Amino acid sequence: MQALLDLLPVVLFYVAYKFSDFRTAIAVMMVAMTVQVALTWLITRRVHRMTLISAGLVVGLGAISLLLRNELIFKWKPTILFWIFAVVFLGSQFIGAKPIAQRFLESASRDEISVPPGDWRTLNLMWVLFFVLVGALNLYVAYSFPENVWVNFKLFGLTGLTLLFALAQAFWLSRHEARDGA
Repeated sequence: MQALLDLLPVVLFYVAYKFSDFRTAIAVMMVAMTVQVALTWLITRRVHRMTLISAGLVVGLGAISLLLRNELIFKWKPTILFWIFAVVFLGSQFIGAKPIAQRFLESASRDEISVPPGDWRTLNLMWVLFFVLVGALNLYVAYSFPENVWVNFKLFGLTGLTLLFALAQAFWLSRHEARDGA
């Protein structure tokens, strides 16, 4: 259910863009993110910080973009969000007992994941690099290509790259399970 709620604002943005224009799509996404946060709160009585940060960026940058009639401001949202993630992941290398990648994966897994501490740090740094590069790639597409290319890139490109990178991480982590099982 939560995965559907998380994806819904992006899908509604895309549909609104296809049937109307970029400004309408921004407004639709602002409303959808607000509804997403409200529904998540009503259903679970908590909202993840990541969702709140993303919603804050959508509403804040969306409002500025609409008020100034400058859609490029809104196109910065994925970059800012990815770079915030990069800073948080990098900071977790030095603050706290475990890197954030380890905390996320262990909290999502029912089984214990047996990975040496150095490999958790490497995995965490891989995510830092990924977030920095994907944030930069978003800016490249936003500044170098027409609006419709960026809209497609935002939905399909960024989502696809993130899923592919997560799968690569799963394969990278699976080598530990293979070692432990042998």
